[in-house]
Amino acid sequence: MTTPPSILQPLRRPIRELPDELISQIAAGEVVERPASVVRELVDNALDAGATQITLRLQAGGVRLISVEDNGSGILRSELPNALKRHATSKIASLADLESVGTMGFRGEALAAICSIAEVSLLTRVNTEEEPHGWLLDGRSGELQPTARAPGTTVEVRELFFATPARRKFLKTDATELAHCIEAVRRHALARPDVGFAIWHDGKLVVQWRSVAHGGMEALRQRLADVLGEDFVSQAVALNWPLDAQDDEGPQRLRVWGYAGVPDAARSRADWQFAYVNGRYVRDKTITHAARSAYEDVLHGHRQPVYALFVSLDPARVDVNVHPTKIEVRFRDGREVHQGVRHAVEAALAVPRSGATPEAANLEPAPAWAPPARQAPFSFAQREPEVGHRVSDVGALWGYGSGAASTGSTRTEVDSARTDAGSAGTEIVSTSYPYPVRAEPVEAPANQSLPPGDWPLGRAIAQLQGVYILAENTQGLVVVDMHAAHERIVYERLKQQLDDQQVASQPLLIPATFAATPDEVATAEDCTEVLKTLGLEITPLSPKTLAVRAVPTTLAQGDPVELARSVLSELGLHDASTVVQRARNELLATMACHGAVRANRRLTLDEMNALLRQMEVTERSDQCNHGRPTWRQVGMKELDALFLRGR
Repeated sequence: MTTPPSILQPLRRPIRELPDELISQIAAGEVVERPASVVRELVDNALDAGATQITLRLQAGGVRLISVEDNGSGILRSELPNALKRHATSKIASLADLESVGTMGFRGEALAAICSIAEVSLLTRVNTEEEPHGWLLDGRSGELQPTARAPGTTVEVRELFFATPARRKFLKTDATELAHCIEAVRRHALARPDVGFAIWHDGKLVVQWRSVAHGGMEALRQRLADVLGEDFVSQAVALNWPLDAQDDEGPQRLRVWGYAGVPDAARSRADWQFAYVNGRYVRDKTITHAARSAYEDVLHGHRQPVYALFVSLDPARVDVNVHPTKIEVRFRDGREVHQGVRHAVEAALAVPRSGATPEAANLEPAPAWAPPARQAPFSFAQREPEVGHRVSDVGALWGYGSGAASTGSTRTEVDSARTDAGSAGTEIVSTSYPYPVRAEPVEAPANQSLPPGDWPLGRAIAQLQGVYILAENTQGLVVVDMHAAHERIVYERLKQQLDDQQVASQPLLIPATFAATPDEVATAEDCTEVLKTLGLEITPLSPKTLAVRAVPTTLAQGDPVELARSVLSELGLHDASTVVQRARNELLATMACHGAVRANRRLTLDEMNALLRQMEVTERSDQCNHGRPTWRQVGMKELDALFLRGR
C-alpha cells in the first residue's frame, strides 16, 4: 500500500550559507512587488541626492524599461563600485543613524535587490573639477567606463524579473502597471512642490508637474491643485497645529499641517487620503484613525474624508525601519501623534465656511518636505469671525425678551410663550432643555439693505414650505435647512455648557452579565472612572464575567451588553479621552436633534435672520449633527443659466 504524501518523512537537508545572488533575490521579493516599487526606490534616492528635476521614462508599463533621471549631486567615481552592492549606503553609518533616519531611503539593499532580478546600469556625474565627465557602470559585469553627462544620475532598469520569470507572470497589463508607477510618483510630488516631475511612457509625455517657484503653504496648495485638481483645494481648508509653534523649538515638537477636505468633498472610497511623516508617504493606522475621528461630528454615513496631512517630529521618535518598503512606521508615542492630528483637523473644520475664514498671516514656512531639524514653523492668525450680530443663547433665536426667560426660567416654563408673527402664527418650540435659558433681544438686520461684505449668509427674504430659509447675499441665493442648522447650533451650545459635567446614569434593575475576554476585564478594571464619566458602571463578577449595572439615561432602552462591549473595545484601542468625547457627543447630538426647531414651523424674518447670524459664528455650522449640509449657495451665474440669460 502506498504511503500518502502528506505523512512522508521530509528529507533531511544540511544547514548551509545561501549564495549572495539568491539572498539578493529573496530581498528583491520583499522590496520589489511590481515596477512601481522600483520607481519608488529610485525616486527616493533622487530626492535624497538633492534633485530639483526628476524625469521617469517607462516602456511596457515599466517591465521593459524604468529610467529615472535626476539633476542631483551624483556619485563619485571612487564610490561607484559599492553603489550596487548589498547593504552599501551613504545614508547611515551607525546604530544611532538608524534610530534617527532623516532621509527617504536608508536600507542599502534596494539597488542590489533590483540588480539581482533585472539588468541595471548607472550613469552619473558629480559637479566637481576633479571629475569633468560622467561614468557609466554596468550592473551585471561591473564594467566602468567614462561617458558624457550633465551633473546628476540616471538609473536604468531593463527587463524586470528576467531572472525570476515566475514573478513576471503575476504582473498586470501595461496600462495597470503604468497607473501604479504614476501613483508612486504622484505621492512624492504632493510632498515636494520644489521638485519638478515628468513621466514618459513609450516615448510620449504622460504627465508633468513643474516645480513651484514660491514656497510655504501657497506652494503646497499649488502642487495639490496641479496633482489632485483645483476642486480638491477649493473644497479643502488649510490646517496647522500647534498654532503657537516657534522657530527656535527645533524638531522635538510635533507639528501637523496640510489641507483637509470639507465634509461635502468626502468620497465613497479612501483613495484621496495622503499622509506623510517627515516627508515620507505612509499608511499608518494611528494617523488614519485620528483623521477619521476628527470628521465624526460632521461626516455623513460611511463617506471617506479627503486630506493631505504632513506630520513632522524628531526622527528619533519614529521608527521607519519596520517594513521593507518603508510605507509603515511606528511611533514612540502614538497617543501624542493621534491627538495632534485629530486636534489639527478638528480645529480647521470647526471654522464655519459661512463666516470669515482664518487669514494666512505667515505662509512662508520651510518646505513641508524638509527634515524637521531644518524646518521652520508657520501659523495662521485665527480670529473670531466678526459677522452680523451674535445671539447670546439659542432661546433668543425664537423671540424671548427680558421677561421670565431672562431671569433664569427653564425651557419648560416658557413653552407656552407665543410670539406675534402676524398671520404666520409662530409658536415657540416646545422642548425641554437641561439648562436655564438666558435670552437677549435679537438685533436682526430684518429688511435692511445688505452692506457689501457683511453677513455671508445674507438677509432672509422668505421661508419655503416651512422647511427652508431663502436668503439673499452678494453672491446670489442662499438656501438653508432650518432644522439642520438649528440642530447644529443647539448641539454646539450644549457641548460648551456641559463640558465639565458627568453623563447622567440610570441603574439597571437586573444587571446585564456577559462572558468577557481577559482584555475586556482588564479594561473595565483599569478604566472605572472613565466609565463612570460615560454613565456606565461595569464590574467584574468573575475572572471571565462582567456585569453592566448602570447605563447612560438616554440609552436606557438600548442593549447594555452591546454598549459595554463597544465602549470597552474603544477604550482598549484608543485614548480614553477620545472615547469619552465621542460618547458624550453622541448623547448631546440626540438631545440637540429633539431640541431643534422642527419642519413646517413658520418663522418671522427676524427669527430667520437671527438663525443666519448664529450660523455664521457657530463652529461646524456647515453640517448638522449627522453630517448633512445645512446650507447651499446658488450663485447668480447658476440662476442666470436657469433662465437662459445672456444667451
